[in-house]
Order: sequence, then structure tokens, then C-alpha cells
Amino acid sequence: MAISTMIYSHLPATTQSRLSIIHAHKEALLDRPQAKAPSNPALRLAESLSHLLHLHVQTPPRTDLHQSIWSSFTEEKHSTPTTSPKEVIAHKWRDVHGSSDWDNLLDPLQPWLRREIVKYGEFAQATYDAFDFDSFSEYCGSCRYNPRNMFEKLGLSRNGYTVSNYIYGMSNIHMPQWLERSHLADTWSKDSNWIGYVAVSDDEETRRIGRRDIVVAWRGTVAPSEWYEDMQRKLEPFGQGDAKVEHGFLSLYTSKNESTRYNKTSASEQAMKEVTRLVEMYREKGEEVSLTVTGHSLGGALALLNAYEAAATIPNLPVSVISFGAPRVGNVGFRDELHQLGVKTLRVVIKQDVVPRMPGLVFNESLQKFDDITGSLEWVYTHVGAELKLDVRSSPYLKRGFDLMGFHSLETYLHLVDGFLSSATTFRSGARRDVALVNKACDMLVDELRIPRCWYQLANKGLVCNAHGRWVKPKRDAEDIPSPAGREESTVNALAVGMQAQDAVESVLYALVLL
Repeated sequence: MAISTMIYSHLPATTQSRLSIIHAHKEALLDRPQAKAPSNPALRLAESLSHLLHLHVQTPPRTDLHQSIWSSFTEEKHSTPTTSPKEVIAHKWRDVHGSSDWDNLLDPLQPWLRREIVKYGEFAQATYDAFDFDSFSEYCGSCRYNPRNMFEKLGLSRNGYTVSNYIYGMSNIHMPQWLERSHLADTWSKDSNWIGYVAVSDDEETRRIGRRDIVVAWRGTVAPSEWYEDMQRKLEPFGQGDAKVEHGFLSLYTSKNESTRYNKTSASEQAMKEVTRLVEMYREKGEEVSLTVTGHSLGGALALLNAYEAAATIPNLPVSVISFGAPRVGNVGFRDELHQLGVKTLRVVIKQDVVPRMPGLVFNESLQKFDDITGSLEWVYTHVGAELKLDVRSSPYLKRGFDLMGFHSLETYLHLVDGFLSSATTFRSGARRDVALVNKACDMLVDELRIPRCWYQLANKGLVCNAHGRWVKPKRDAEDIPSPAGREESTVNALAVGMQAQDAVESVLYALVLL
């Protein structure tokens, strides 16, 4: 029996008309004549930097939108689901995975592809939402949840994937603002951070998307300020041939130390061991398997290294990368080898975000036009793959002005992907993703929405009131305490037992049919 395909539904016409009104009000305000030069020194600096990097941002004009319009619009938004119905894409999974480099699928952006991009972006966002940033916690730098319940705690169970293993990373060189450490003397680890995880689609999701999909999600950096410390770092050899990659990214991906508890093996080895195990297990069952690697910022750089290694190590495995706000990683040789290995890369970038311009602010792929004169320059950084370019100015919900943190925020990216139709059209009226998520860690939303800035945090900042009426920091549940081996192995064993039980049930049902 044919499986019917569900299409994206749109908001009522009244909502669409109100969105048009909001657009009109904002455009009218932005068209007002501005003063010749801002008097605030910070604004002058912002303007100068934006002109230097060609970010095309504007100093914030005074807005005076009718609150009644926003209130009515917000009420209607609050009564609609935050996700569109899932569409069966089994017959076109190779297009989703980039078999044709997403040619003619990005502008205009196909609805079924938009949903998958947002899905992988949410997997990357999970590495921030589950991360313990509390420097007064003995578990600072770890994941706050165990692999079995992380997606449930974050509301991501609806995506139909199960976390199978965690990845821990360390670096033998200084990585500014990346390694989070506790102020306490007695901590879970002084050397390592939780850096990502491996997950795999469940049976229902596998049927919907047409293959067993393994996901590796890499944690990145919340703040873009560190990219200014070294805009042109050292390139060093990676893989075969002329490929070279940025020294810091490679160190983080490959560093290990026998004296540590969590990084006796490198992030690379941990990820590849689990991916290889899952590929072999599902191939033995006769299933088609794919690997999708995702990450934001620094995580997008690690995703490329991981994809290269997987494609070079595991034969005939479809490998794709979906990254958000990722920097350049390597030289032309690295790009060419990724292409030869069949790795498909989709880079989602925001026009105003500076991180995708790093490293190689000056010496980058734009110099290739001079190859006839200079020859191939092995030390020049270059981007790889297809690009989906977004613009902060397309959304009526986002403030105008200069906000490095807001431009780089992954939630800003996901908001703009959800609203993107094409480069020639305005923000789509049927966007479902909750707008409030944009302000989780920044202040990008217009004040009329009345969403607090940086609102995402644990209740009472992690404190609880005990039986004596005192506010204390609670102990973690035993199953949520990081473990370098036992916890993850128990998850793997649970998955294996579950699959064996499912096989047994299917065998019994098949025998009954034969009878």
C-alpha cells in the first residue's frame, strides 16, 4: 500500500496579513532618515567593523510598532504547533543527503529539506542545551544527562533518534574559551570536556527517511570572540596528499593522554569506534546506512574532520555534513580530497556572522582567481561544499544593529532556516519554530515580543530548597554522573538487547504467518 505524503501546513490568512503589516511597519521605520554619524563610540566602532567585513548591518533605529498588532499576532502564534507534520521522504533520501550537492533544492528551499536541516540543527543545539556551563559545579564541562534520557530531557524524542554514545575531547594546545573548567578542586575531570555524541534513527524514523541514519553531533563555541585571537593560524598535514587543516581544530580532534580518565582515546577514535560498530551492526541486518555529521561553529569544523575520516575508513558509506556558522577548516587540497571521497557538505551561513569568514579573513578561496599567476597556494584556507546563505534582515522578529553574539547564535540560524523560502522572498508566514528560542542566549528579538534576553537557564540557577528550607546545589542522579566507560557501554548493551528482542518477536510473527 502506498504511503501518503504529508505536506507543510500554513497559518491562517489572518496571521499572514498581520505578518505583512509587521513587515510594512518595520520597513517604514527603517526607511526613516538617520543622523549623519552616530555619537556613541561603540556604535561608530560597530559601523566601522561592519564596513570592513561587508556585513551590511545597520545601527538600530528607534522602533515604535503598535503593540496591539504584536500582541494579537503573538496570541495566534501561541495557539499553533511548533513543528510541521513529518513528511515521508524515503523515496528521496539521497537528495536530502546531498547526492546532487543539493542542486536546485536550496533557493527556493524545498520544504522537506528545510525540516531535515532544522532537525540536524537541533541535534547540534542539544550539545549546548545539555552542557554544564556552571563553573561552581564539580561536573562543569560534562553533559547534565545520561545518553538514555538526554533527548527526552531536551524535548527531542520526537525526532526519532536514540543516543548510543558520548564523545569527550581535550586539546594539547590552548583553545580560548572552549574548555570549560570548574572552580572547585574536586571535579569530574581536569582535562576533558563533553564534546558531542553519536545517535541513530529508530525503526519508525528509519522507515520515514529511507535508511538507517547515524548522526554525530559536535559541540562548538557559544561566543565568536575567540576567533579574533588568531585569524590566520598554522595549517598542518592531514590525511593523504596535499590536504592541510587548521592546527587547533586537528589538535582538539586527535588529542589524547593515557594519564587522563576520559581521553585515553581521542575524540576521533571514540567517534569512529562507535560509528564503525553501528555501521557493521546494521549492515549485517541488511539495512542501508548513512552517516550525517553536524555541528555549529567549532563543531562544524570538527564535523568536517570526522566526515573525512569516516569516508576514508568505511567503504561505500554515504557521508554528508550539515554545518551551521562553521569556519574554514583547511586548504584547497583538503577540499579536493573531501570531494574525491564523496563527502557532501552543506554549509548554512548568516551573512552578518563573522565566524564563517575565519580563519583566512584575507587569504582565502577568493585568491583562486589568481591561480594562473601564483599557482595553487597550499597555505590558503578555503570553504567546501554547497552554501545556504541567510540574512538577519529577512526576519521581522529580529533587531537591526550590530550583535556578534546574536549573529552567531545557533538558535538565530534555526529561526532563519525555518523562515527561509528563497533569496527573493520575505520571511515565510508558515514558520512554526518557536520565536522565543532565539533569545535563549542572546538579545536578538525585537522588544515588542517581550521575550527576556538570555532567558535559558536551570530553574533557580540550579538551586533547590531542601527539607530544612535551605537553598542548596543538589547532587546529580547517579545515572547522570559522567562515566568514561560503564554508562555508555550499558546504553550500547541496552540497544543490542532491544534489537535482539525485536528480532525474536519478528521471527515468531513470521512463523505464525506461515502456519
